[in-house]
Amino acid sequence: MPDFPPATDLPVTLADVEAAHRTLEGVIARTPIEQSRALGRLTGSTVSFKCENLQRAGSFKVRGAYNRMAKLSEAERARGVVAASAGNHAQGVAVAASRLGISARIYMPLGVALPKLAATRGHGAEVVLHGHNVDEALAEAKRYADETGAVFVHPFDNVDVVAGQGTIGLEILEQVPDVDTILMGVGGGGLLAGVAVAVKARARELGREIRIIGVQAENAAAYPPSLAADALVPLTKVSTIADGIAVGRPGQLPFSIIRELVDDVVTVSEDSLARALIFLLERSKMVVEPAGAVGVAALLDGKLTENGANPGNTVVVLSGGNIDPMLMLKVIQRGLAAAGRYLVVRMLLDDRPGSLATISRIIAESDANVTGVDHTRVGGSISMGDVAITINMETKGHEHCEQVLSNLRAEGFQPVVIQG
Repeated sequence: MPDFPPATDLPVTLADVEAAHRTLEGVIARTPIEQSRALGRLTGSTVSFKCENLQRAGSFKVRGAYNRMAKLSEAERARGVVAASAGNHAQGVAVAASRLGISARIYMPLGVALPKLAATRGHGAEVVLHGHNVDEALAEAKRYADETGAVFVHPFDNVDVVAGQGTIGLEILEQVPDVDTILMGVGGGGLLAGVAVAVKARARELGREIRIIGVQAENAAAYPPSLAADALVPLTKVSTIADGIAVGRPGQLPFSIIRELVDDVVTVSEDSLARALIFLLERSKMVVEPAGAVGVAALLDGKLTENGANPGNTVVVLSGGNIDPMLMLKVIQRGLAAAGRYLVVRMLLDDRPGSLATISRIIAESDANVTGVDHTRVGGSISMGDVAITINMETKGHEHCEQVLSNLRAEGFQPVVIQG
């Protein structure tokens, strides 16, 4: 566990977080803590969720945005604010601006999910679509701020934003006083840094140890190499379904806190993220976006129980619930496939009557359920007299998938697994 530095050595202090907590009273929701018995049984510990997916605007981002904007002078408010985001920060800034009577201009990438675009506009912000990713939108937002004098509201690299996000830590300590481990996703680092400041300071006052763990998608994990190098290490490529934490370079301010206070940053795969979303839907009845589910993915993967370790009383921050329904469909399919509950196979066979009926019989006798069939006679790999069959089916786990494939092979077919 890192030693807690003196408060004066940190850019954000417990006093800053406590002041933010007072600023946010009556503005944000005090989101609930929900215990997950199913996840607790799997990990051998007590696991609860801090449900920021139920926060105003659907994520924790409104905390930092409002705390930052509430401190603006009258002259700054008159100039308006500008921000860039693919969704959650945009909505947080829009809600805060509406509440404070400040005009807001938000730059969003051209491919932003339509529900997030509509929600941001619905909160009263002016939305400008620019660039193909958040970095390009961010650069344009900064250019606009320099050109017009509008106040740029950074999503994570700001003292007031970090302090606002840290209020989640104060709430967790009030709601779960005996917490041992707090787990949450990390992109730029504002949430993780803010919670670490609040929790580690309070733990020091109480003379106890509380572990703070960050989780990143392995295809967007800038923190592990940066922490190893003790310097910001930007990624050359970021590719993950967890768009809320798809940040290629840690924020300088959060990084300076995280390297001092946070116990560990672990990573999870895309398949693990998909499984976590399925778990939350089925077992907890929670709609959570991929970035909000990374902590659950880490627990399901045993990241905190390796080598027999016990995380103790654990709280996972479900940081957001703003998921595009189209992405949800894809994630559900991927999650089911990763769990062995959805199998897609492709086979080449003779184009003669009865072949498809034989395959259908084998699958039925294997107790799998066909949900889709694609039958084609043309294509680069299809010879004259052959036909390609792609079959989608519901299965009951990895062992069942292997049994279905074995039964098909026993009848002379050569199924190639496309998904599953």
